[in-house]
Amino acid sequence: MILFFASAPTRQGILARRTLGQPASDDETLIQRLVGQMRSEARADGSVTGAVVPTIWRAHELMDLGCGDEDGDRQSVMEWVLSLQGRPGAFSQGCSRIRHAHRVCEHFISGFFSPAPPEQRLAPVMLPNGKVFRAEPAARFAISCLALRAALRGRLESRPSIDRHLASLLQLQEQWSDWSGYFAGDAIVAGIHALAFVSQSGSELRSRLSSMIASQQAHDGTWPAADLFHTLETLLALGTPEARAAVRRAVPALLARQRTDGSFGSTARQERALIALRALLWAEPEGQSALGG
Repeated sequence: MILFFASAPTRQGILARRTLGQPASDDETLIQRLVGQMRSEARADGSVTGAVVPTIWRAHELMDLGCGDEDGDRQSVMEWVLSLQGRPGAFSQGCSRIRHAHRVCEHFISGFFSPAPPEQRLAPVMLPNGKVFRAEPAARFAISCLALRAALRGRLESRPSIDRHLASLLQLQEQWSDWSGYFAGDAIVAGIHALAFVSQSGSELRSRLSSMIASQQAHDGTWPAADLFHTLETLLALGTPEARAAVRRAVPALLARQRTDGSFGSTARQERALIALRALLWAEPEGQSALGG
């Protein structure tokens, strides 16, 4: 995997080399080139072709590449993302007997981002980590959580609308101990990933959420109700001892999926390899031989 990222002229390559402590001599120049390319792809409204997931992810990419709070490109993207709040089609909108009973309608929760109007079919949709959401409510929930993560990383949690989204997730997480209930495992993982970035949450909440994920782990280290890479990415964000122990248990399953070129399949090829690299290094900080080529 070290060789897989050694000369990759991509955001993932830059982040992987940083993780390995082996930055390339031209990485700073590459960052400037990548940011310039992203700037050229942006529309006047800040979006990436008007598409929701690519635009939300663009905010994450810019932050990963070091674009700070004052960066105009990042501000423009975030303004577009924030404009999705309050629009029709958010996960929290629409009440039915079942939704009301599970407290997932507008009578109980709010602040969610709308990825599309309610009459537009959105699913199936793939997140940048390769996880595909095929159920419509889960897709809208996961995309909103991806947007919330961008807002929290951008230190926007003091905004009332962001605070309402956070409060809603904190309320919903009381249901997440049961992965066979209203929320499927992958949706729960998406929600937990967003909560991992709450600055005021403290270690107690992150530890509880980490234990919640760990409790659903099978003997082979995988999660029967959730995508492996989607889950590992969330555990890395949580960063707790409980999360680290779960990542260590997942190492054999992760290595079994690795191909000879260091990748983990053709889906979200570089993103999943980056998640795996970080997971393997965190699980075995002194055992880099497990990384392979």
